[in-house]
Amino acid sequence: MAKIKKDDLVQIIAGKDKGKQGKVLQVFPSRDRVLVEGVNRVTKHLRAGQNNNGSTEGGLQVVEAPVHISNVAVVDPETKKPTRVGYRFETVEKNGESKTVKVRFAKASGKVL
Repeated sequence: MAKIKKDDLVQIIAGKDKGKQGKVLQVFPSRDRVLVEGVNRVTKHLRAGQNNNGSTEGGLQVVEAPVHISNVAVVDPETKKPTRVGYRFETVEKNGESKTVKVRFAKASGKVL
């Protein structure tokens, strides 16, 4: 199970984009990859053709490619540095009933994500 979720702020910790930060746009758990905004941008060559609403122009298009999940780390909201993520069970009271819920937290500061 991946500890990185959509809309998390992550930092690249390995590879050509090391040190860059961005928001997770999409997670591909079956392939262990994540799509991060503004990171791992590649050039895609498009052939001129047709689509549903008319013709499209060919040329170069810059798109973001997925990054392996082991190369990203969640940014701690308190220290603004990459950190590991853990899970813990907390008891929450609502309407006089107590319920145990599983929450994600940053291991460096202990803040709930």
